[in-house]
Amino acid sequence: MYSGSARATRIRVRSRRRTPSAHSAPASAQNLSLSLVTPLEEGQISFDEIVGVGHRYDLRRKSSPVSSSSESSNFCTPTPPKRTKRIRSSNCSSVSEEFAGGYYLQNELPDEVLLKIFSYLLEFDLSNVAQTSKRLNTVANDNELWKRLYQSVYEYDFPLISEEGCSFKFVQPRSGEGENLWKKSFKMLYRALHVRVNYAAEQDLHPQRYIGRNIKYFDSVSAAYFFAEESNAENPLILIHSGTYSRKFLVFDTPVTLIGAGPGNVSDHVIIERQSESAVTFCEGAKDAYLGYVTLRFSPSIGSSVPHHRHYALEITSNCSPTIDHCVIRSSSVVGAAVCVSGAGADPHVKRCDISDCENVGLYITDYAQGTYEDCEISRNALAGVWVKNHANPIMRGNHIHHGRDVGIFTFDNGIGYFENNEIHDNRIAGFEVKAGANPTVIKCHIHHGQTGGIYVHENGRGQFLENKIHSNNFAGIWVTSNSDPTIRKNEIFNGHQGGVYIFGEGRGLIEFNDIYGNALAGIQIRSSSNPVVRHNKIHHGQHGGIYVHEKGQGLIEENEVYSNTLAGVWITTGSSPILRKNRIHSGKQVGVYFYDNGHGTLEDNDIFNHLYSGVQIRTGSNPVIRRNKIWGGQNGGILVYNGGLGMIEHNEIFDNAMAGVWIKTDSNPKLKHNKIHDGRDGGVCIFNGGRGILELNDIFRNTQAGVLISNQSNPTLRNNRIFDGQAAGIEITNNATATLEGNKIFNNKFGGLCLASGVNPILKGNKMYNNLNMVEKVVSNGQCLYKISSYTSFPMHDFYRCQTCNTTDRNAICINCIKTCHAGHQVEFIRHDRFFCDCGAGTLNNSCQLQGEPTQDTDTLYDSAAPMESHTLMVN
Repeated sequence: MYSGSARATRIRVRSRRRTPSAHSAPASAQNLSLSLVTPLEEGQISFDEIVGVGHRYDLRRKSSPVSSSSESSNFCTPTPPKRTKRIRSSNCSSVSEEFAGGYYLQNELPDEVLLKIFSYLLEFDLSNVAQTSKRLNTVANDNELWKRLYQSVYEYDFPLISEEGCSFKFVQPRSGEGENLWKKSFKMLYRALHVRVNYAAEQDLHPQRYIGRNIKYFDSVSAAYFFAEESNAENPLILIHSGTYSRKFLVFDTPVTLIGAGPGNVSDHVIIERQSESAVTFCEGAKDAYLGYVTLRFSPSIGSSVPHHRHYALEITSNCSPTIDHCVIRSSSVVGAAVCVSGAGADPHVKRCDISDCENVGLYITDYAQGTYEDCEISRNALAGVWVKNHANPIMRGNHIHHGRDVGIFTFDNGIGYFENNEIHDNRIAGFEVKAGANPTVIKCHIHHGQTGGIYVHENGRGQFLENKIHSNNFAGIWVTSNSDPTIRKNEIFNGHQGGVYIFGEGRGLIEFNDIYGNALAGIQIRSSSNPVVRHNKIHHGQHGGIYVHEKGQGLIEENEVYSNTLAGVWITTGSSPILRKNRIHSGKQVGVYFYDNGHGTLEDNDIFNHLYSGVQIRTGSNPVIRRNKIWGGQNGGILVYNGGLGMIEHNEIFDNAMAGVWIKTDSNPKLKHNKIHDGRDGGVCIFNGGRGILELNDIFRNTQAGVLISNQSNPTLRNNRIFDGQAAGIEITNNATATLEGNKIFNNKFGGLCLASGVNPILKGNKMYNNLNMVEKVVSNGQCLYKISSYTSFPMHDFYRCQTCNTTDRNAICINCIKTCHAGHQVEFIRHDRFFCDCGAGTLNNSCQLQGEPTQDTDTLYDSAAPMESHTLMVN
């Protein structure tokens, strides 16, 4: 070949040529066996001699590079045919016939022909041809040429490329890319030792398949590894070809690289299996070892008498750090685990592996072992997907742990670990269990659809659970019990089939900055002497209540936002005594905070507003401290104390409630002190049905109805209160009730200061009543109907009558001026001095009122303000 250089590349050719058959394209290079060498050895002929002169191809040559006109003028007449002679002139040059074939081959032979020729060459031949010229370099680097060579040796469907660190991945070549990935991978893997099942027998039968390459083959992995050790190979590479290898268990203590080699999904074709002893073990010295793209199986026979509790498909012991990549790992042993990592200094990198369908634990990390475990599939194992025990401290990221027949991840006996971005779901027990002093960190995991709970922390368990999504579990999203003390921060806990967070059995914990919503039961439940810190959470839109504290539960509950729950925002019951401080509890469909059945505790500095029922309810022996709260916007009142409720209610601001600011009824006996109860759309304080209580040093002002209404055999004590600027009377006492009134100031009220119904005889000491407007007396003295100042929303106290002529009932009341004017000459009857509005003026009687304008739609006189709705919240443990 003409190249302008004396160093012509030469090719060694067999004396007998073969034409490859159509079925042996990948093996054609083996059958032809060409190899390039430089310089030429004795007896060799050059590549240009083969295709140019030596073979004398009858090629149809194109014209010389010099134009025909120049050729006729500048070239001399050729010499006789016996001898070719080069003739030169001062202004031209000619190409010798001797080099015409080489020139044609190098510059003008079609690429398709070159590719066909090069398809018979092996890797070294192609590499040497590529060094002869730019054009041949381009053709010899053709992707398809190297793909056929590559797959004939390594069997892979795509090039296997080494990543940074000790890792390999398949890369799909893209058309138009500059680098030939097939060639790059071929070069990278060429130093490997190859392991094939029954290689020796195969070589005897078909020796021609293995001629022409400097590749070493072995029958077994152990033989290849022994050869590498004996030859002192540095970082040996062993390729394990398709087949099942089960003759010997494998122990590695050097930085060896072992990679499965086969078509398709490689690990499906390369299987290392044992029925006794661990299939593969890495021990001290195996730093930077690599095992990838194989299946590991431990399958003890059913009748075996050998104990297998310390035998595994993969075992990694102290002081080694292998990389396990893209492996499928299985174990049918009912004891032990599929993978065991144990001992100080055990620090593997296990990634993209499939550890599934094992009859015991999937991955077992113990005895101070560490390691990084990433992007693994861990599923359908009989026991836990992952065990972390005895101070083991792994890092697990991006794993998919699901459909286990037990717990997903189990940390116990002081296990630690860092778990991030794992998908954990559909496990039969909890997605994540922490027990017996374990202290894992769980960050940004997705834990859902557990057949029991999401996270279960018990028996002095700890742990940090941060920024996880926990939802759709059959039981609570997080359980904390038996003196456990986890940190639960910034999680999203939602749509549980039971509660959000359940703390019981003397559990503790810090629960903060979580978003807890849409759960079927309470967002947070605190039970049985548990004492957590719950703060800065959002607990909302629950199908049940917000926070439920019962059975002597405690806890500090502060600065949470609890809203839009179906039942009570917070329940406190059965001897519980939490502290609720600086919370915003609002917009609930029932009560804001509900104390019942001896519920106690402290409720201070909270905003409680816009509930469909009362802001706070206290009943049945409950005795909380309600201090410095703002309670407003309730559709059923501010605070309701009933059925024997107690409580210290002090320094609160209670305002703008649709009904009374404070209700005290049915034998309840709270203490109200230093409260401001104002601007209610009904009365300030209503006490009836045997209610008692002490009201002391309160300011009660600007309420629509009476500042204090006492009715129905109630008997409170009012001491040193200021009751003023009301739209009705200051204090009204009716219906056989009584009271002790000492040192109160009652002033600027519309209907009067103190209004007493017939038969009422309170104890009065040192009260001051002044500047009250006494509008009832003024209306009566002016001859007007009492309805003029009351309409049907107020109940001024005055004499009321019934008309027998008009057949009115005891539920109808007629004021004195209507009796004199509208019912003059009728047979009338005085009933009593009490609270009422005039039904005649309201237009609800048969005859029209002569003192009043248009009638209203009201029908019956109401002797008391409307009774508040009591909560009948179900108790669900």
